[in-house]
Amino acid sequence: MSDTPFGFGLPPEEPEDGDEGKKKDPAGGGQGSGGQGGGNPFGANPFGFGGIPGLGGGQGGADNPFAAMFGSMNPTDLGAAFQQLGQMLSYEGGPVNWDMAKQIARQVVAQGTADGVKDASVGPAEKSAVEEAVRLADLWLDQATSLPSGANVAVAWSRAEWVEATLPAWKELVDPVAERVGTAMGDVLPQEMQAMAGPLIGMMRSMGGAMFGQQIGQAVGALAGEVVGSTDVGLPLGPASRAALLPLNVASFGKDLSVPSDEVRLYLALREAAHQRLFAHVPWLRAHLFGAVEAYARGIKVDTSKLEEAVSQLDPTHPEQLQEALQSGMFQPQDTPEQKAALARLETALALVEGWVDAVVHEAAKTRLTSADALRETLRRRRATGGPAEQTFATLIGLELRPRRLRDASRLWASLTDARGVDGRDGLWEHPDMLPTATDLDDPDGFVHREHLDFSELDKMLGEAARGDGPGCGDEPEGGAGDGDGDSEK
Repeated sequence: MSDTPFGFGLPPEEPEDGDEGKKKDPAGGGQGSGGQGGGNPFGANPFGFGGIPGLGGGQGGADNPFAAMFGSMNPTDLGAAFQQLGQMLSYEGGPVNWDMAKQIARQVVAQGTADGVKDASVGPAEKSAVEEAVRLADLWLDQATSLPSGANVAVAWSRAEWVEATLPAWKELVDPVAERVGTAMGDVLPQEMQAMAGPLIGMMRSMGGAMFGQQIGQAVGALAGEVVGSTDVGLPLGPASRAALLPLNVASFGKDLSVPSDEVRLYLALREAAHQRLFAHVPWLRAHLFGAVEAYARGIKVDTSKLEEAVSQLDPTHPEQLQEALQSGMFQPQDTPEQKAALARLETALALVEGWVDAVVHEAAKTRLTSADALRETLRRRRATGGPAEQTFATLIGLELRPRRLRDASRLWASLTDARGVDGRDGLWEHPDMLPTATDLDDPDGFVHREHLDFSELDKMLGEAARGDGPGCGDEPEGGAGDGDGDSEK
């Protein structure tokens, strides 16, 4: 498990100059401006705002918490604080303020990455290069998998366009967890106060939506500076049947690899096109993966003591403090059989997807790209040392994918190809019950040589029976049911 689940902390490569600007407090709003006086009606912090800088000091003294909160600010800071506080309190949507998330993600993208690379619109030459790479990748994949092409169109995205295109999927992934936290925010008040604190609970949930919006926006914005396509995290984040690459990030990925840029682009296009084939032609897969994420999220419990501490230290002028509080690890999975099963299901499903893509792409590229082995290992190490997939799932729901599972899954799919051929391997995607389990990843040889039921034939027989046109259908005598009952009694 991640040490900072659901923290959405900025990665090390985020520029530090912006953080320094946040940490400095020229208005003197530090924590050391005096204690809370005994006459302050908010001194006991029943509503959890005791951490506001200046409370108990500054203009107005302890008897005027609003003057203490804003009195020492210059007009510019005061306006910004009121604007941000207004956004928090006025939000009435779901568990996450997605408008705020989108705004912050685009701001992070506009800042550029730590290497000084700024986002830029994609030019005609880059679009043409991506389209050609995806077209060629699909041709190569035709010989490596029985699944037909899943990309009706190839697109080249800027980082900002990636944010816009993937936010709907992030909403589907994050809302189940955020919903639990929104409920928990109403529980941080003492039981005797909850009955008469309806408006306050609503305000806290509005703030919770804004808090999540800030954190998710930071995470998605930072991720936009790293991903090379729409399927880096093993899930279909972009629109269906649309293979996407980010030329700017593809160039950054290959910068220090001593590999020709066109080979890097083509290898990454192979991975993107392989993902698209899988998600387009395995209709149950997307729901299976997203359902596993939701099932895992339902088992997460919230440490309300840490949540209460975070709320009590809320300072609208320093939102990065909320980020630090959320990084303290207030979300933990319940140690129940159901939660363990949900975790195993999710980890295994993601490993099988990534392992299949790894095996298929390697088969398609190994005789055509001289750098295929090097690129494959680079991507594996990237995942193992905290690439987009591991970081994203660790911050979203406390889940950290195990690279060992990915390698095991890749070996299993390769062994299936040798033993059953491409059609036999890909045929396992016809039904979720035909796929390997976590136990099978521990014993791939046992799975490869085990006989499996042909669920496609079973589904066909059931369909024929339902329509009444299967073998023997319509020939059953009226006493058939009785005969069956008689047989069962023997």
